Amino acid sequence: MTDQGPFPPSGTEVLLEDEVLRDGLQNEKTHLSVDQKLEVIAALAKAGVRRIQVGSFVHPKLVPQMADTDEVFARLEPRDGVTYTALVLNDRGLDRALAAGVKHLSISVSASETHSRKNLNRSVDDALHEIAPMITRAREAGIAVRAGIQSALGCGFEGHVDPSRVEDIARRFAGLGVQEVNLADTAGLANPRQVDRLCRRIATTVGPDIALSLHLHDTRGLGLANMAAGLAAGVRIFDAALGGLGGCPFIPRATGNIALEDAAYALQEMEMRTGIDWMALLSAVERLEDLLDRRLPGKMGHVDPPPWYEGDSASSIVKTGPSSA
Repeated sequence: MTDQGPFPPSGTEVLLEDEVLRDGLQNEKTHLSVDQKLEVIAALAKAGVRRIQVGSFVHPKLVPQMADTDEVFARLEPRDGVTYTALVLNDRGLDRALAAGVKHLSISVSASETHSRKNLNRSVDDALHEIAPMITRAREAGIAVRAGIQSALGCGFEGHVDPSRVEDIARRFAGLGVQEVNLADTAGLANPRQVDRLCRRIATTVGPDIALSLHLHDTRGLGLANMAAGLAAGVRIFDAALGGLGGCPFIPRATGNIALEDAAYALQEMEMRTGIDWMALLSAVERLEDLLDRRLPGKMGHVDPPPWYEGDSASSIVKTGPSSA
């Protein structure tokens, strides 16, 4: 038997949620039109992305790039095997999501008092008190809920965040019956050992019936290393963004997410199954760079495939050497 080391067996399924249209665009000066957003969604779905965060239902004056999320959902083309999701932060946002017919939502709070007040203008406890009935209402409406914990791995203002605080929030989410708990490295401060420890701790807290996911930023170059640490710790759902676009508008210098194409490539090289043709994403990266008129930070869109690849797409490649080559 081949030694798998700390990683799951070859062929393990991993879900990558793309967030380029929400986390990716929310800090951009260039506004994409609804047609352009639908173009990006179609390219992601065609490449095999199974969960796409279409936008957020937030006040357009605070995040103007998300002002048309309702219209995007109204014009979405249903696709077998593809889940369209969105972020909501308050009751008004939930009302809009319900009206739009959204079937999967992310609802989140911060584990950092300073970040919570800058992001939501309320304390962590007040934010938790507000979203608890939102989660219940969404679940009663038949919506799958992913409850997120922002700044779970460090705060751009306060620095260290007590894991016990994160654990307490996760426990409260579990008690509300959410399907998934998401740990977010909002400020890009995490390291692989920290990710490993926190993921194992929170997985024990929420139990095996609640999925654990990671939202990682590559601010300091540790995004994919942190993804690998999460994978070894048992996480099977990761957020990414096409081209590595992204960043929190309320945290200085909190730059992009891990790039979707880089994450899909890395997982394929590690013999995990994502269902994503990472090479099919490269034209979408090029198109997004044209729309934004700048080069994006993702790596695989700007380098040649490794020399042991043959074929013109990741679904048709033939490897001439092992994954570890």
